[in-house]
This record gives sequence, structure tokens and C-alpha cells, in this order.
Amino acid sequence: MTFTETLLAPWMLVAGWLLSAAVLGLALAQRPWRALVGRPAAQHRLMAAAVAVMLLWQLRAQAVDWLSLHLMMTALLTLMFKAPLALLINLAVNVAMLAVGKVAWPLLGVNVLVSGVVPALVMVVAWRLVDRWLPDNLAVFLFLCGFFGSALATLAAGLGVLAIVGLGTTDPQAWFLVTEYARFLPLLMPSEAFITGMLLSLMLVYHPEWVATFNRHRYIDTK
Repeated sequence: MTFTETLLAPWMLVAGWLLSAAVLGLALAQRPWRALVGRPAAQHRLMAAAVAVMLLWQLRAQAVDWLSLHLMMTALLTLMFKAPLALLINLAVNVAMLAVGKVAWPLLGVNVLVSGVVPALVMVVAWRLVDRWLPDNLAVFLFLCGFFGSALATLAAGLGVLAIVGLGTTDPQAWFLVTEYARFLPLLMPSEAFITGMLLSLMLVYHPEWVATFNRHRYIDTK
């Protein structure tokens, strides 16, 4: 879910900008571009991923003017590039949506928050739990991070939209419509989980080095 037209109170829009800017600032402080320096193949993968996500975002369901349903793919980006680069890709995709006129510019902050920051945070937590506490098993990583983690990330993003509308607008019609949209979350969650898990499976089999959060030595070489 992302917002497409301004419906929220100004203070909520400002809060979205501030929170998103703070998290992106922390991401930039990690200097994630170091993983790309001198690695043309990694740079090409990042650019290809950004273009692919931007194209996927064009496939959206929209019954009202101010809210749309679409795949986010932030969970997969987080697994592939880790959270800082995933957030920068998400920012670039959101800016592209502004450039083509799909989204009103004041919504950039809240959209980065719900489509980037929230799912990336959930994915990082899921990955850390799997990495630290669970056995070094390829199937565990694939199913808990790729399938279950991405479904949770989608759920968290949808709940984030509900919270933002509930706090940021006094229009009862808007609250009614967003709760109706929330009923589609059980459809979005398995869709996002299936696509993320399928693509992650292919990469882990053929190109595990493409997944930055995957330790090939732990999960494959030592078996």
C-alpha cells in the first residue's frame, strides 16, 4: 500500500518526512556504497533491481484516488543488498513515481516510511533472529526469511498505513475506505511472499553471492 494523493493532515506529512529522512540519514551514515565500489557486477544488479521494482510498482489496484495496492519487494531488496541500500533503492523508486506523476510530492515521506522503512526493519529483525538463533540450514533461511519474513513485512506495511490514516486524518470516510483496503492484506501477503521466496530460491541455488545476507560458507560449504 502507498498513498497517491494528499489526504493526511500537514503534521503527519511533516512527521513522515522527518522520520524517513532520519532513517535514510542513518542508512547513508553506514556508507553502503562501499559494497559497490570496484564491483561493476554488483552495480548492474542494483540498477536492474531498481528498474524491476519500479516496473512492478506500475501494476497496482486502485479503487480510490488516494491509496493504491501493489507489490513492494522491499523484503527481497533487503535480503539482497542489506537494509541501507534497499532503502536507497526504495527512495529512488518513490522519486520515480513522483516524476511520472503517479504520486503527489508531499507524500514522499510517508510513502518511504510505509513501503521502505517499515518492511525493511521487519526484514532485518527476521534475518537477525534466523542468523543468530536458528540452525544453519538453507531451508530455514529460505522459508523464514524469504517467505515468512516477507509476508510479515507486507503485513507491517499495511498496518502502518492504517495507523497513519487513523492518526493523520479526521475524515471517517477515509478510515472506512482504508479498513476496507486492509481486507486485501491476506491476498497481498502470500503474493509478496511467493514472489520473494521464488526469486530468493533461484538466487540461492544459482547465484548465492547475490544475496548479501546469505553466508554461503555457513549454509552450504560446511554441509
